[in-house]
Amino acid sequence: MTSSCARPRGLRPSDILITGVLAALSFWGAARADLPGSGTAMAPPSSPTGQDTAPEDRRLVQLGAGDSVTVEVYGQPDLTSTVYVAENGTISLPLVGEVQVAGLSSVEAAARVEKALKDGQFLVDPHVTILVTQSKSQRVSVLGEVKAPGRYPIEPNTTVLELLAQAGGVNDTSSYTIYIVRPDAKGVEQRIPVDLQGFSNHKEALPTEVLHAGDTLVVPKADHFYMYGEVAAPGMYRIEPGMTIIEALARAGGVTARGSERRIDIKRLEKNGRYSVRHAKPGDLVQPDDVIRVKESIF
Repeated sequence: MTSSCARPRGLRPSDILITGVLAALSFWGAARADLPGSGTAMAPPSSPTGQDTAPEDRRLVQLGAGDSVTVEVYGQPDLTSTVYVAENGTISLPLVGEVQVAGLSSVEAAARVEKALKDGQFLVDPHVTILVTQSKSQRVSVLGEVKAPGRYPIEPNTTVLELLAQAGGVNDTSSYTIYIVRPDAKGVEQRIPVDLQGFSNHKEALPTEVLHAGDTLVVPKADHFYMYGEVAAPGMYRIEPGMTIIEALARAGGVTARGSERRIDIKRLEKNGRYSVRHAKPGDLVQPDDVIRVKESIF
């Protein structure tokens, strides 16, 4: 006998109908996901305009005269072109003609081209991408005590250290304090000091200042003092911040067997333009252009 609870081996007509309905629903859902306007539809990324511009875009490189850019319009390969930013700050494009882009980031410039295409009724919903292929406007000058002074291109987040590396590094005669010269909103040049002591002192932080196009990085010559007399290595030496007489002696190799740390004189240029000679103590601070003489011991 066959049990009343046994499952029939074949599918019933109702089973076939349910399976077909489920398959149709699955197909319809997948097709709907690909329709324009659905949550998972594939669409080109739109360029932000107006208030939609992300705050990060403001940190992007601003376009300027001489820059080479490639302009691409999504789905319109005939409108793709590589052009230079003219001296008047414009780029010349098919259909829309000249578009002012100087002072804008590539994202903001793309939004302006999109607007020109819409306003001219050339395209209904254009999506434009602008890529900087060569930047000539974004440069910073490096002057002073570096291995290779000159003008160097920068990127949006180029730091002082990165630019110094491009210039070959600082010379042994460079100061620990360098300056970024940058015009303010009124065109007045501001000097921003940057401390490089972190290179030689691990307790000091390395500089993280970011450079802007048009900046000038000035690396001045360090202040020096002169050491002569009864020291192991007479000569000219760079003053370090807070350097004392005893540290200056150590820099010159120390006092010889004939010299005395209690017989040290400093010849110093005063504000009135005259030199004065004074007795120096080990804890006195060394000042620029000091001439330090270590005398012989009297015993």
